[in-house]
Amino acid sequence: MGERAVTHELKTGGDRGYLRIATEEAFATEEQMDAILRLVREGKADKGTKSLWGFYGTSSSERTTFIRERLLDLGPLRIQAMDETGIDKALLALTSPGVQSIHDVEEAKGIARRANDHLKAACEKYPDRFHGMIAICPQDAEWSAEELKRGKEELGFHGVQVNSHTHGHYLDEEQFDPILRACADLDLPLYIHPQGPPDDMIGGMVDAGLDGAIFGFAAETSYHAMRMLTTGVFDRYPSLQMVLGHGCEGLPFWLYRLNYMHQAGIRSRRYPRLKPQLHNLQYYLRNNVLATNSGLPFAPAIKLLIEVMGEDRVMYAMDYPYEYVPDEVRWMDDLPIGDEQKKKFFQTNAERWFKLGSA
Repeated sequence: MGERAVTHELKTGGDRGYLRIATEEAFATEEQMDAILRLVREGKADKGTKSLWGFYGTSSSERTTFIRERLLDLGPLRIQAMDETGIDKALLALTSPGVQSIHDVEEAKGIARRANDHLKAACEKYPDRFHGMIAICPQDAEWSAEELKRGKEELGFHGVQVNSHTHGHYLDEEQFDPILRACADLDLPLYIHPQGPPDDMIGGMVDAGLDGAIFGFAAETSYHAMRMLTTGVFDRYPSLQMVLGHGCEGLPFWLYRLNYMHQAGIRSRRYPRLKPQLHNLQYYLRNNVLATNSGLPFAPAIKLLIEVMGEDRVMYAMDYPYEYVPDEVRWMDDLPIGDEQKKKFFQTNAERWFKLGSA
């Protein structure tokens, strides 16, 4: 994790035996950013959104200016960044919190739909470089199910990104079942991406400086994932694939204890929601969960993911533009894993699960 020497030039085109497909790359629209910043200004945003976008939306620092500019770009700047880091293809999704912080549901649906159309135009312009993920509005689950159908069948997109909670509510709740059913029926991977914890969870995280990507994101999103994993979602929809970034939000490291205590909780009959499931948590992690290493170019963590989840379920992501460090790509090229595993990690797992097609 310290200083490392530059080991090789980064090129696209597969000169190292694989293409590099980045599977958690963010974009924004002006309309989306304006709506979120208006919530912040009017005092209607939750604490997590206020902390995140009150900073990223207004700060004049070099990092935040770069991120705002690059989020809005779906053209030459992004292609140049991909070329400079040897990224052949990017799977693009509307940045967190999507439209999930917006209270006016009709406004939120319009922003999501227009963002999907905007992304489709970019994918058509750069068909060999960009692939789309569908933005939805979980506030209206039936509309979201229809937008998922449109996203796959009309726009040709490859999955959906949901930015974790929607006003403190989670996808395992009954009102969101149309979204889960549509993902399963349409064979669309469901990428659960972080946003700031809801107000009833965030506690003192903002004061501690720990509410965002440093910690709060993982705490909240792993909680969301555990709700999905422990309440029968994958027994109802055994083909559903849930994607988690940032090293599977830490769950593989904790798997033994999570599974042990989950089984103990079921036996105790303390919790009405914890009922026996068809399989244990290890089974679901190896059959219904996919992981990316977005923001985590850390060899020990990636090797653990592969060992726990299997080499077919772990994929590369850069997390552009929030992380844009060419040396991190070199570190991943130098991962101490076999050539076949490395090709799966960088290329063929993404092609398989997101149905991108082989180059």
